[in-house]
Amino acid sequence: MPQSPVEQIPASLDRRWVQGRGVRLHVSVAGPEDGPLVVLLHGFPEFWYGWRHQIPALVEAGYRVVVPDQRGYNRSDAPRAVAAYDLDVLVDDVCAVIDAMGRARAAVVGHDWGAMVAWHLAHAHPERLRRLAILNVPHPHVFRKTLRTSPTQLLRSTYALFFQVPGVPEWLLGRNDGQGLATMLRWSGRPGTFDETDLAIYRQAWRRPGRLRGMLHWYRAAARRVLRSTPPSAPIDVPTLVVWGARDLALSRQMAAPSAAMSTDGRLRVLGDATHWVQHDAPMIVNRLLIDHLERGESSGA
Repeated sequence: MPQSPVEQIPASLDRRWVQGRGVRLHVSVAGPEDGPLVVLLHGFPEFWYGWRHQIPALVEAGYRVVVPDQRGYNRSDAPRAVAAYDLDVLVDDVCAVIDAMGRARAAVVGHDWGAMVAWHLAHAHPERLRRLAILNVPHPHVFRKTLRTSPTQLLRSTYALFFQVPGVPEWLLGRNDGQGLATMLRWSGRPGTFDETDLAIYRQAWRRPGRLRGMLHWYRAAARRVLRSTPPSAPIDVPTLVVWGARDLALSRQMAAPSAAMSTDGRLRVLGDATHWVQHDAPMIVNRLLIDHLERGESSGA
């Protein structure tokens, strides 16, 4: 009988607390202490468990794997202020996690909002990165440009406007023990990608006090940032892998290649049958792509 996702996660998974910028972050750690450091950044509406398929593979390949619950999620603190979720603050959290592991640099892998943090980290603090891997989120410069030129993508992104309404999205998504969020996951993924065990684990995280508000504040802080800043357009010097599930309902595939091109050493892999939840839909393929990308860096000394 196949193992459940929880059973596949290493029994040696260590839970720690890291002091971020004004918050305590819950962090899961696995793998050899002297292994190259890899930080996995989840997105909405997941938490560290969103990397359940990647943690064992990376540990087996010899990496020190660190997976924070980002602020506002699960066991990490969830500040009430929208400003506490600005990208600069979120990037500082990642740097604090790297520092707490006693390292100067790490490879960073991000999905969804975690990928947006990873993009911003590559621009703000490239010296902290060995390698960058992005799953199904465009570079912010490419995203803003596409929103201005593509009515289809603008329509796909209208849900983010609804998330700006105070209180209402929290009530709608959280009612009936998170049924709205569970429906969103199943609707946007492939049949069977999220089973009842997964949803029960996610619901436990969603029902923690203040967490729905914290999760949605990421969208609200991003909207405020758009009004006062321009996304960076300079090339990224960090070697970058972009993995894209072509059946993403929210984000157009047309943004994948321009996003990879934002790196001076960027590569793109499109998985035709995968959705936005590419690391869940095709875990073996994604794991191999990630390990190949990371090993390129180790073999070259990058």
